[in-house]
Amino acid sequence: MSGDSTRLWRAIGMMSGTSLDGVDAALVETDGEGRMRAGPALTIPYEKSLRERLRRALGGRHPVKAIERSLTLAHAEAVAALLKQSGCAAADIDLIGFHGQTIVHRPEDRVTWQIGDAALLAARTRIGVVADFRSADVAAGGQGAPFVPVFHRALASATELERPLAVLNIGGVANVTWIGPSGIGTSGSNGEDLLAFDTGPGNALIDDWMLARTGQPRDEDGACAARGRVDRAALDRLLGHEYFARRPPKSLDRNAFDPAPVEKLSTENGAATLVRFTAEAAALARRHFPQAARQWIVTGGGRRNPSLMAALREAMDGAPIRAAEEVGWDGDALEAQAFAYLAVRSRRGLPLSFPTTTGVRAPMQGGRFFAKPVA
Repeated sequence: MSGDSTRLWRAIGMMSGTSLDGVDAALVETDGEGRMRAGPALTIPYEKSLRERLRRALGGRHPVKAIERSLTLAHAEAVAALLKQSGCAAADIDLIGFHGQTIVHRPEDRVTWQIGDAALLAARTRIGVVADFRSADVAAGGQGAPFVPVFHRALASATELERPLAVLNIGGVANVTWIGPSGIGTSGSNGEDLLAFDTGPGNALIDDWMLARTGQPRDEDGACAARGRVDRAALDRLLGHEYFARRPPKSLDRNAFDPAPVEKLSTENGAATLVRFTAEAAALARRHFPQAARQWIVTGGGRRNPSLMAALREAMDGAPIRAAEEVGWDGDALEAQAFAYLAVRSRRGLPLSFPTTTGVRAPMQGGRFFAKPVA
């Protein structure tokens, strides 16, 4: 469906990433192109039991119906909390962009699976929902990821950032968006000013390591890694993965990397080595850029890990590394904001992915709309 290009839609975006932290929800007003106003945002952590059930569901090896319902209800609760925080009623919201939880991503087999019951979410919230963002791209031969680059370009335009620039999102998996100098406002409608791909691991390996070794879900403030030393031999084995020799577009499953090279290390040295792995994998992305990035903006949970940020600065040979907040972005809300933006683009019939971002043959529309129930 196409829509009035002059209209600002009020949309809530929702994201549950591969780090399995919880639900991010953000309110945005946008035309799905160059106009956007960010509103309130929040994060609701998953209860421990739900996080553990989701972790078991990764890979699609366990029945997901009951988990899918619990996940969806957690998202509905996040919508209710955001509406209360913003002073809005459901009737004030045009759309929800519902990403769901990725449990399988194998684009080489044309498979990507995000669980979440969009019809149930529309019924619970009484707001129309756009979901299933990735499957059309994968079915058409694309990687189905990353999907946020077109939003990164809109943000960079709105904040008039110097280009070329790179936006590095460190969630469970890390991905980069390179935004070239030609992309001003809403130009580059075919994505020719964008390049995007997964760089390698993000927080997932580190989180899994800490959970297995300490019972804690993450390395809080990078403290464990800060006490350790990088094992260069183990790191070189990790960096020898065939993924890094492939040219983009390319994307990863959360569990693509085998942590075996660090298994015999101490908890601290393993954490330090895995942190450095994420950083050096991101640095390897530079060889694919058409031009060197003048600055790197880091988003996602990884920006809150001082050990990881220090490793990035070292691996990038002095290139400017800035957390999202340093350029006026909300790094916690960014991906949720993106799926609000993408939901509006979906309803307007605008492309969500491009040959230079997912490898799909032509700019690709996507998303499925689930109407709110008729009263």
